Amino acid sequence: MRALEYSFREAVHSLWRARGSSLFAVVAIALALLVLGGLLLVTSNVERLVAQWSTAAEFSVYLRDDATSEQRGALEGLIDESGVAAGRQYVSKAEALGRFRRDFAELASLTASFEQNPFPASVEVRVRPETYQDGRAEALVTRLASAPGVADVRYDRDWLVRVTAGLDAVRGVGFALGLVMIVAAAFTVATVVRLALHQRRDEIEIMQLVGSPYSFIRGPFVVEGLLQGGVGALVALALLWLGFRAALGWWGGSLAPVVDTGSLHFLPLQLATWLVAGGMAVGALGGLAAARNI
Repeated sequence: MRALEYSFREAVHSLWRARGSSLFAVVAIALALLVLGGLLLVTSNVERLVAQWSTAAEFSVYLRDDATSEQRGALEGLIDESGVAAGRQYVSKAEALGRFRRDFAELASLTASFEQNPFPASVEVRVRPETYQDGRAEALVTRLASAPGVADVRYDRDWLVRVTAGLDAVRGVGFALGLVMIVAAAFTVATVVRLALHQRRDEIEIMQLVGSPYSFIRGPFVVEGLLQGGVGALVALALLWLGFRAALGWWGGSLAPVVDTGSLHFLPLQLATWLVAGGMAVGALGGLAAARNI
């Protein structure tokens, strides 16, 4: 306990004496964790949105302008008999135009110049979640695409799969970049701690001569790195929170038509705690690496 208390006291004094170089180490760790934390913030929110969209996935059957009421009835009958649909809704051409004007108000004025309504009528189908696994939804989409009176079929699941694949790729690249920056931050901490060690070499030699335990000699340098890592992690979290709030303020309104901004959240407490713990661990390892030859 005495060794820990001594290490913290000496580490704080050392950080203050070399506050310029210590600030450099804190900034290096903050930047590394800012990249990693930003990646976690983006991917966690995108995963939450994809999960929500998946549970409410649907496909839209767009009808040809010359489709007859009999063809539409046959399509609706096929959908009902498949057991895939949790519900369906017919959207007329006029309703499709009204939706566009409501959801994209800034472009609504362009529709005034249309001689004819360019939006097709459609049948929107909400899909039962269990039909994803057994392939019935995909089979129904394939059948509907070739049915008479159908111009096109758009299935949400297709682009959700692409979004998930893209998210995995971004996560892999981001983690690789974050790892490189974390290693660089650890080397920066080790260099700063080594400078502090060099400034105190006479004191260390005296402590070695009188037989001081290694916990008293190396402890302050390890704790110094740990404190640098902890402060850097807290700075990164603060910047992430400010960036998150600013992004919601700037782009929240424009995202509202396609994204439920109420479902966007900052990093959960457990993840933020792990980020701080990771920063402290990186700093401590850097301090230990610098003091290992004492």
